[in-house]
Amino acid sequence: MPIPSTGPAQKPAALLTATLALLSFVLPLATDMYLPAFPTMAAELDTDASGVQLTLTSFLSGTALGQLVLGPLSDRHGRRMPILLGTATCAAATALCALAPHLGALIVLRFITGFSGAAGLVVARAVISDIAAGPVAAKLFGTLMALGGIAPIVAPLAGGALVNSAGGWRGVFWVLAVASLLMFLAALFFVPESLPPQRRQPGGVSATLRAARSVLGDRGYLGHTLAFTFASGALFCYISGSAFLLQNVLGLTVGEASVAFSLGAVTATLSTAVNTKLVGRYRPGLLLRIGLAMMLLATSAALLVTLMGQLTRVLGLGLTGIAFVGLGQVFGTATALALERVPHAAGTGSAVLGTLQSIVGAVASPLVGLGGAHTAVPLFAGMAGCSLIAVLALLLTRRDAQPSRSPGRPSYDLEAPTSAVT
Repeated sequence: MPIPSTGPAQKPAALLTATLALLSFVLPLATDMYLPAFPTMAAELDTDASGVQLTLTSFLSGTALGQLVLGPLSDRHGRRMPILLGTATCAAATALCALAPHLGALIVLRFITGFSGAAGLVVARAVISDIAAGPVAAKLFGTLMALGGIAPIVAPLAGGALVNSAGGWRGVFWVLAVASLLMFLAALFFVPESLPPQRRQPGGVSATLRAARSVLGDRGYLGHTLAFTFASGALFCYISGSAFLLQNVLGLTVGEASVAFSLGAVTATLSTAVNTKLVGRYRPGLLLRIGLAMMLLATSAALLVTLMGQLTRVLGLGLTGIAFVGLGQVFGTATALALERVPHAAGTGSAVLGTLQSIVGAVASPLVGLGGAHTAVPLFAGMAGCSLIAVLALLLTRRDAQPSRSPGRPSYDLEAPTSAVT
């Protein structure tokens, strides 16, 4: 049946895909783009490093809470209302960040930005779950993950250039405000309502809790979500400890370490892009298992050679590169397989997935530094441990019946140059 839309009946698949990618790209961009401005911000706002760091903490807290609220809200009221209100609020709050008179105001505004901008992440995933399934969904999720992987590469470089220009750190927020406005306009014109009224979840808080219980009670959803979550945990371990590994342990200069870090992100991004092609030929579940096996073997080997005192630049960079190749096979497929299990509550499922990712990342990251700044043992132990838990999580999916598509759930031909949303 047709999906209600305020726009034309015919929606080019490429425009919808590009819009969903933009919705998933802007928030990671807003996370990293202003990091090079921290010293300048501390001086101008009359605070110290920890004070400026609170702006990032409040932003990430808002993102986590926003997913928990906006995901279930989209299950009750449809996808367009939360995504339009969220992106519009995000654009306005980001513009106000550029005008913030003091640190306290910036902390509050960054929380609002993270909360409202979470709509771009959580609702975009729910829209994909509404309109696609199987290999097609895995391809689309893979595309979103690939673009999300570009943000950590582009954002600090762009932010550094803006900070050194006349715009300073406030110029960074003006650029982010424009990006958020484009996100709102793209959603307004190119994202149709993908959840018809008969498939929405009625009720208030009690209905939301019932939906959350049904999502968490699905073994297939839980297994794939935990696989995604702990694969992300391995990535967070690397991100938080990469500077110490690359500079203090492997002896790279700051410039060389920056290049090595970027190459890791590029590797994961390219692997994710390749994954979008492979899911048309191989089952997503098979690609997921191969990716997790690569991560586990590579990180375990890195931990072993580190414990033996045989870690070299070639081994360290090579093994982490293999782990990143595996990671690229995990993110899109695990997300697609998880949300395909809960088409009746895709917004809630998307919210739980994103929030668990944030929680595991927040817990895993500081543990990497427990051994000090001159050892890679905690880093590789954390990566290997997270990879092992991700592999074991797939045991929950064994002998689990496949879900049937919900009545009235639309299909969407993402391969065609243009197609109707039917």
